[in-house]
Amino acid sequence: MQGDEAIRRWRDYPWAGAGFRWAAALGVVIAYGLASYVVVDLVRPDSGYFSIAFAVLQPAVLCAFLAWMGDPHFRRGARYYNLVPVWVAVGMWVVSIPILKEGTVCVIMLTPIWLVSGLAGTRLLEWARRQAGDGNGQERTFAVGLLAIPLALLPIEASIAPPEARHTVTRSVVIDAPAETIWPLMQGMGAVSPVEGRFNFSQSIAGLPRPVDATLHGIGEGARRIGRWENGIHFAEVVDDWQAERRIGWRFDFADSAGWEFTDRHLHPASEHMHVTRGGYMLEPLDDGQHRLTLFTDYTARTHLNAYAALWGELFLGDVSNNLLAIIKVRAEDQAEPAIASSTSSSRAGSPKARTVPSLSASSGLPCQSLICPPAPSTTGTSAA
Repeated sequence: MQGDEAIRRWRDYPWAGAGFRWAAALGVVIAYGLASYVVVDLVRPDSGYFSIAFAVLQPAVLCAFLAWMGDPHFRRGARYYNLVPVWVAVGMWVVSIPILKEGTVCVIMLTPIWLVSGLAGTRLLEWARRQAGDGNGQERTFAVGLLAIPLALLPIEASIAPPEARHTVTRSVVIDAPAETIWPLMQGMGAVSPVEGRFNFSQSIAGLPRPVDATLHGIGEGARRIGRWENGIHFAEVVDDWQAERRIGWRFDFADSAGWEFTDRHLHPASEHMHVTRGGYMLEPLDDGQHRLTLFTDYTARTHLNAYAALWGELFLGDVSNNLLAIIKVRAEDQAEPAIASSTSSSRAGSPKARTVPSLSASSGLPCQSLICPPAPSTTGTSAA
């Protein structure tokens, strides 16, 4: 029955003037979107995009308006109203990235909530028109002025202090290697090859940069690590927790950092609405000589959509952390194999004291060759901020 109804509506639809209506609707939507963009940059350039007015109300209103303009006589079926938000999302991608030069990460984060909100707007419109008996020849009055609601609410919402939420993203990996092999890698992994690491959504698809190298100046608490990523990103970390072969922690220092505009100008890790504060590794001994290595990152969010932003923080920081842990796991286990083989050979020769472990000397060829050790975790521990 529904299929027959859709066919009837399509056959009887008055297509005359449809092209003009669509052109006018698209013009209004583009102008409205650009106006919202300007207003957001004026009233809240740091976090306006993670506001209820912009991310929730605006797509619902825009999609409902576009759906109404494309179906003024209410002859189209549910499929039309379901597809309008999809096309609006595609338009947002086309306009935001190549024209407005927005970062891919920011657009990715907004897309799901725009789709859901836009669908809610079009389906609510369809339900309201059906309840009102629209499409049966009655004259209807539509409050097009409702389009102004998100624009009017943006400055009001910006004047309200957003709530603060603190989050910790934690990832772990089990490594089949001794603590003395893993510990130097916790301090720093040295140069990271482009072929190292693992495929993940955040860095392989969304485009978050990967670590290149890091350098530790000093040793113990107070040591300063300088991390460098792809595309010229660099920042510092100050070690504030140090227990050899057990844990190392640091606080992030972005005072002299640079390069974050490549990722997204709204996603600086020390901005007002998102501040990555601390990170660190913890090493836990397990059975059979294995160890569990845990990487944690603490950050504070201050937006009107903290719960939604936390989902992306978990994904982005989680992917970055898993990538770091994967690199350490492979390196540590590769370094442990020669030591185990040497130990076995020495044992058979009756020399139990001949068991070797990785050396920290400059001639050892290991990633950590002196007291100046490039750290890996921090280099990537903030990329999702």
